[in-house]
Amino acid sequence: MSQCLSCVHCGAEYDIRKIRYVCDCGGVLDVKHDLSKLDGAKLVELWERRWGAKRGIEASGVWRYRELMFDVHDEFIATKPEGNTRLYPGGKAAEFAGLPRLLLKHEGENPTGSFKDRGMTCGMTAALMFNSKSVACASTGNTSASMAAYAASRGLPAVIFIPSGKIAYGKLAQALAYGGLTLQIDGNFDDAMALVREVCDEMGIYLLNSINPFRIEGQKAIVFETLQQLDWRVPDWFVPGGKLGNNSALSKGLMELHELGIIDKIPRIAVIQAEGANPLYKMWRDKTEYQPVRDPDTIATAIKIGDPVSWEKSIRGLEWSDGIVEQVTEQEIMDAKAMVDAAGIGAEPASCCCVAGAKKLAEAGVIPKDADVVGILTGNILKDPDAVIGYHQDTLEDRNIKGTYANTPISIKPELEAVKNVLVEKALEKL
Repeated sequence: MSQCLSCVHCGAEYDIRKIRYVCDCGGVLDVKHDLSKLDGAKLVELWERRWGAKRGIEASGVWRYRELMFDVHDEFIATKPEGNTRLYPGGKAAEFAGLPRLLLKHEGENPTGSFKDRGMTCGMTAALMFNSKSVACASTGNTSASMAAYAASRGLPAVIFIPSGKIAYGKLAQALAYGGLTLQIDGNFDDAMALVREVCDEMGIYLLNSINPFRIEGQKAIVFETLQQLDWRVPDWFVPGGKLGNNSALSKGLMELHELGIIDKIPRIAVIQAEGANPLYKMWRDKTEYQPVRDPDTIATAIKIGDPVSWEKSIRGLEWSDGIVEQVTEQEIMDAKAMVDAAGIGAEPASCCCVAGAKKLAEAGVIPKDADVVGILTGNILKDPDAVIGYHQDTLEDRNIKGTYANTPISIKPELEAVKNVLVEKALEKL
């Protein structure tokens, strides 16, 4: 068959038309394509013709590349459309990182404000293809917001399992607004993930976490679109943060482009984890067996996950790309975020791990100062407003985070002289 589900661990293959999330051996699955049937040069010509489509399926920054997604009839495709996000010069963030050629791909410009929409268009499409009557996920925020929105657009009930008290309000608000049935459980994300898998197996609900092999297919379009924006010129480094699904998707997409001859250079990949949720970093640093982090904790709520399901796919991509794993502290995350925001781009804390990590690797001499680097910003600045306000008001003492670059509001009397005094003090009197 031209497409099948293939186990990353043992290589076993399964029928892509039957619902399956993991291999019989317990390994995670990929959508495997027979690339011998495709012509890379003709694909690029086709994708260039589709660029800028105003309406329809091919207006999507995922389904534009449908030849490398999965075979499905048009009526099942659930698209908003997603993708078509901007690639920004790093500005102040590039100066901060010491990498003048840093570019930032802003996935927070997707319909629900995060890169999850890229995976969700494929996941929801698979749900419709399988004639599923309802969908579910465990989430620290972005996945639930995306799933609830896509489910609502196609009239499917959505069930969301979230860790109690451990989700940013900006994301929870979306899940509630889009009509998702939201269940707060007493536990962390990994507990919620174990429960949702059990519920889906028992009740026949379609599971839409990253363990779903179709989700990664949509997310890999990030790298397709980035390279198309660069006229297929390959940067030296890609720097994703996140909970490893993004790195898995980026490397899978790069592998496919390389096999097709669309690119002839393999960029290096640096995966950046938060110090409080760093199982891959510990494995990489210590050269030990993978071990989950039991009680992960970080202000970067989107990556507050101690047992990411995509770790084995992530290792595969790192080995292929001669990649590296780094960790960053809470302070490093929030200072990098302040610089991304000050560049007029703006992103949630988890996104800014990529800039914090790139800075750390540049200072260590791992990433050369003149390297072409693309960082992936995964979520919109408004996803976690409490973290933004806390940093700029310097009230994050409980996390030992200082507002190093705080832009604190100034209280004044409602008088012209009071305004003048502040402007003089800030050297803005000639505005």
